[in-house]
Amino acid sequence: MAQFDQSSLREFSFKTGEAELSFSKNEYTAPQPVAVPPVNAVPVAPVVSSPSSSDAEAVSETEETPLVEGDEVTSPLVGVAYLAPAPDKPVFVSVGDTVKKGQTLLIIEAMKVMNEIPAPKDGIVTEIMVTNEEVVEFGQGLVRIK
Repeated sequence: MAQFDQSSLREFSFKTGEAELSFSKNEYTAPQPVAVPPVNAVPVAPVVSSPSSSDAEAVSETEETPLVEGDEVTSPLVGVAYLAPAPDKPVFVSVGDTVKKGQTLLIIEAMKVMNEIPAPKDGIVTEIMVTNEEVVEFGQGLVRIK
């Protein structure tokens, strides 16, 4: 228990055919019903504004084009994402960098093992979807490459 408390892991589960063991540092409290006293509110007339043509054009443009282009590289495991090889070293990749297939994009630490996440193809990094030392889930988007 002490080693788990001192580690950077948030959750740990172990299952065998006969038993299951789970540890979690995530605090969970069941939502409590909240009594809200009645408020003597004065009715307010709703404000209605008609959208201008420029607003309609802006909405249609954002719906048609995605905000960020590229294929998403997802996390193959649960762990802590590190964008640099060490705290005093530069990041592996930045937005706009050209990457080659197999180049390390970031590292995910799981159970004290550092797992390099390679680029699946040649391309340009268009978005980094995680922050340094962020806990990532399996299948969570990490980086986009165009």
